[in-house]
Amino acid sequence: MDLPCSWYSLLIPLFVFIFLIIHHCFFTTSNTQNVLLPPSPTKLPIIGNLHQLGSLPHRSLHKLSKKYGPVMLLHLGSKPVIIASSVEAARDIMKTHDLVWATRPKSSIVDRLFYGSKDVGFSPFGEYWRQVKSIVVLHLLNNKTVQSYRRVREEETANMIGKIRDGCDSSSSVINLGDHLGSLTNNIISRVALGRIHNERESGIAVKALLEQLLALLGTFNIGEYIPWLKWLNKINGLDNRVKKVAKDLDEFLDSVIEEHIIKREYSAGEAKDFLDVLQEIQNGKETGFPLQRDSLKAILLDSFAGGTDTIYTALDWTMAELLRHPRAMKTLQNEVRGLTQGKSEVTEDDLKNMEYLRAVIKESFRLHPPNSLLVPRESREDVKLLGCYHIPVRTQAIINVWAIGRDPLLWENPEEFRPERFLNSDIDFKGLNFELIPFGAGRRGCPGSTFAIAVIELALARLVHKFNFALPKEEDLDMTECTGITTRRKSPLLVVAIPCST
Repeated sequence: MDLPCSWYSLLIPLFVFIFLIIHHCFFTTSNTQNVLLPPSPTKLPIIGNLHQLGSLPHRSLHKLSKKYGPVMLLHLGSKPVIIASSVEAARDIMKTHDLVWATRPKSSIVDRLFYGSKDVGFSPFGEYWRQVKSIVVLHLLNNKTVQSYRRVREEETANMIGKIRDGCDSSSSVINLGDHLGSLTNNIISRVALGRIHNERESGIAVKALLEQLLALLGTFNIGEYIPWLKWLNKINGLDNRVKKVAKDLDEFLDSVIEEHIIKREYSAGEAKDFLDVLQEIQNGKETGFPLQRDSLKAILLDSFAGGTDTIYTALDWTMAELLRHPRAMKTLQNEVRGLTQGKSEVTEDDLKNMEYLRAVIKESFRLHPPNSLLVPRESREDVKLLGCYHIPVRTQAIINVWAIGRDPLLWENPEEFRPERFLNSDIDFKGLNFELIPFGAGRRGCPGSTFAIAVIELALARLVHKFNFALPKEEDLDMTECTGITTRRKSPLLVVAIPCST
């Protein structure tokens, strides 16, 4: 029996559809048989492995790595993500195939806060990123420039010491040392980047609170990045409006600072230059051949706050917390600092180069508590072989679990213990060459501000243990619970009894 024409019009698309399914299944199977993907936990429909991240992703991913290995493939919603938890995998991503993994995945929140991701940290790989990184490395954060801000570091650290001493009106006075450390880092970064400390009473803008909001948003989980068809939820939960408001407030603040600098420079030639002064000189492109637009200038300034203030504060807070929990290490550090500065009223940066135990304490703190437990994600620009065997497709994200590497028993003896002595007479450093200790990352995407951060941390820590004896209030056990955001901070305030000592 002949079929009507209308049936033919239905059967032809049906046959084509069936053919495409068979074709897809056949070729997908034959292709995947020849490639080896990293082991992967079972994923759920739509959300993939998102449910396995937990409230502290670095810990959850570390636990998963014990089952699936130091290289895992997760699917966070629609995004394939490699989790690297070993030195070998970190080295392969950040050194062997550094150029392949040199870009960043796109983030709508970062785009709106950083003027279309025109900063150094989040900018996608390409000529623009090369130019702005060159500006930052050569003009803002080279060794000579970092040393030129020595007076700022010493003045602000002295101010902090004075404020702590003022709060010690008796041997039992409890102070929030974390607040002092936060003010120190904020004040140093403000003076270095913008020329002065901007307080709310003068400007009417709560700058410190605004920067806290910026950091909070950078650490916020954005469901729309991983499951695009759910991005409408950001309108319901208020995330879109929060990002819009913070971006607007930051832009208005930075515009006011820039206008203030333009006026100031007309009447104060010869004063020491801050980051903004240098960037304004570069704007015309005469020094670099690369004209720097105003939005790029503002994005770079925000980088210095987001990357500097929170990282330095977090590192100091964790380090002091560990020293308080380990009185013997505290005493050893105090003996070194006080011994090397005997007869001097102040520790200077010239004294720091001889303090080996100080550097060991900082390294041990970075090992146990890297401020960025998970390094900022990278994204592959092409297909690549990881560790010579795993096939990683283009546009796969890679996250290095620095926290897990710092606790690897194959690398560290008794890895959960705070033992600065392990770094004495050790060549391991945190400059990105030793992948056992990479708190600042490594390779092209390594943090360019590490030298500046270490200069602040070393001086602040040395002066604190030089001027005070510290104890916990009423011999309480210090709460080391973590909370996560763009950095991994301690959750509780650092309450201490600080007793001035004669030096």
